[in-house]
Amino acid sequence: MTNKTNNNWFGDLVLAWYAKNGRQLPWRETKDAYRIWISEIILQQTQVAQGLPYYLRFTERFPTVKALAEANEDEVLKYWQGLGYYSRARNLHAAAQYVCNELDGQMPTDYEGLHAMKGVGDYTAADIAALAYNLPHAAIDGNVYRVLSRVFGIDTPIDSTKGKKEFAQLGAQLISTTEPGNFNQALMDLGATVCTPKNALCEQCPLNGKCYALQNNQIDDLPVKEKKTKVRDRHFYYFKIELPGNDMVIRQRTDKDIWIGLFDFPMIESETELDANALAKTPAFEQLCQRFSGLTITHCTTTVKHQLSHQTLYATLLTCQATNAKLESNELRIGQSQFDNYAIPKLIEKLIEAV
Repeated sequence: MTNKTNNNWFGDLVLAWYAKNGRQLPWRETKDAYRIWISEIILQQTQVAQGLPYYLRFTERFPTVKALAEANEDEVLKYWQGLGYYSRARNLHAAAQYVCNELDGQMPTDYEGLHAMKGVGDYTAADIAALAYNLPHAAIDGNVYRVLSRVFGIDTPIDSTKGKKEFAQLGAQLISTTEPGNFNQALMDLGATVCTPKNALCEQCPLNGKCYALQNNQIDDLPVKEKKTKVRDRHFYYFKIELPGNDMVIRQRTDKDIWIGLFDFPMIESETELDANALAKTPAFEQLCQRFSGLTITHCTTTVKHQLSHQTLYATLLTCQATNAKLESNELRIGQSQFDNYAIPKLIEKLIEAV
């Protein structure tokens, strides 16, 4: 393992590389903690290329913390639609209201205050503090774990308590006290574009002369994770029920999951894949027929696969005709032209495209 003392070389090399190769992004060109915060939350589970247009659209509609706090949650979710992990949007909204109601509309100006906001963890608080206020807090995300573990030859699992503490301490030792924001962003860019999980571009890395993993042929072995999450398969059958008058039925999700508050269609879940005949024989389908008179399936999409972190969803959309409807409390009858006004999960977007 490489000696981690006297590491000024690390920051010097990383910052010099960033000055020439860093990506030009709007949240790097501002000291507005609100806009930096929005970017951080969007990028928590989203790559920059996908997140950038969402950031621009979101901050145009909600340019200040006050504008976000005063917005309706349904509208916030609509502007978040397609990014997934919708708890991020709900936490943003709640935190904006906290700032306006408890902090007189002023964003916190230190790490502790930022960390107290709903949905803001160690990494996010550290990066906002460094970027907005030039405070020397190291932001350790997946990209940074990868760079540090490879350069310094650290095989402590990054998802262990010991590993998180070790990497946090190393980050605190390494961070530039004069350019902490640029230091954090440099490491993120380095991990995202050069020191990638697979097929790392070691010949382009400014740290290759000091990298333990490169010198010891362990690039593919680091970083180490100790936990492997079992992925669960689920089968969803959605029913787009069309009614007289060019109406349709949608439902608002009330289950306490990542899609709570979003809209989709009446749905049947199965533990196994079902063909149309098997689906029609299920008790759930019989109950659907009791609520929707004359229910007739007119079209069925091919199965769409949708990957979540711990689940693989296989979904099918069945377009149906019905003459009448007995709606449940979380269902709505709307004109089909109104459908675009409602926030829907990415999976439903995929199914609509499949139609």
